[in-house]
Amino acid sequence: MAGKRVDLRAVTRMLVAFSGKTRHLFGMKPDRSHDEQIPFFQEINDFLAAIPSPYRTADPLVYCLRVRPDDTGMNNYMAPFRKGFYFMGLVTNAGSTRITYDSTDVTRLDSFLVFQAPGHIYSFYRDSSAEGFLIYFKRELFSFYKPDLDEEFPFFDIRHTNFFRISQARYQELRPWFELVFSQTDHPSTQTQMKTALAILLSLVQLKEAVKAMSDWEQGFSTPQRLLLQKYIRLVDHYYLEKRTVEEYASLLAVTPNHLSQAVKDASGKRALSVIAERVLKEAQSLIRFTPYDMAEIAWRLNFSDPAHFGKFFKKHTGLTPLEYRSQFKK
Repeated sequence: MAGKRVDLRAVTRMLVAFSGKTRHLFGMKPDRSHDEQIPFFQEINDFLAAIPSPYRTADPLVYCLRVRPDDTGMNNYMAPFRKGFYFMGLVTNAGSTRITYDSTDVTRLDSFLVFQAPGHIYSFYRDSSAEGFLIYFKRELFSFYKPDLDEEFPFFDIRHTNFFRISQARYQELRPWFELVFSQTDHPSTQTQMKTALAILLSLVQLKEAVKAMSDWEQGFSTPQRLLLQKYIRLVDHYYLEKRTVEEYASLLAVTPNHLSQAVKDASGKRALSVIAERVLKEAQSLIRFTPYDMAEIAWRLNFSDPAHFGKFFKKHTGLTPLEYRSQFKK
């Protein structure tokens, strides 16, 4: 061994791969909620501090931020992050604003309406001319409300961030509903949580009607098959790291695997197993794109038995190896 140089990179790769294998052997589960590479904001005020915004909310469950042109108190760019609360926004004069969520880039925005459920990886570049309203709230704000918030307002889709490009006239038409919410959160001395919740709920009802008029996205949403699909998707989003079979989710939903598979097929045109694979793939794409982790580490975090298995899975669904996919985003 004397005189031979040690390849430190090779040793590091071996240690990471071995670490992943031993963690599997000892039954350790990945903890994506504590990913140090992608900040996770559970509290609204922590997120406001990170933007950074000079404002804070007196109510930890809700806040409406008014975006003004040339607002020097906020960064124009926010690096990728996750958040544990809902988000809805109405923006105009967006100019060169660019938004990235999960593996999707959105550009060429002028005026738009946006809805987002918790958990997505999100980053943005804000044009200094942009203005509008951004509302953040936690599910607990509507603990009094039945039916389920996601079922009543399906634009809060845990699979996607829903963007609707709108005209300046439509922006002016929708603006009063956001101003109503802003008026409640802008005066903490007179604010009550119930008044704010009702203002948001009233706004959501009006926005739902506006969105229905703009597209047919909600067609068929209230069918039993579609409702079961939504419940299935929520469970997959929560358990996809540890549960990879349709049978496991059917058990949680108290239905047979065949019934679940048929409902998913009828409502989405997809196989039930494909929903699980798509969720795993979405997380894989985010980790490859937004973190410096090597493939052995990513394979472990996604609960694959080894990097080779992960590589085969990724190429099957994308046509690219993980490294080929990452190379697309290198400048």
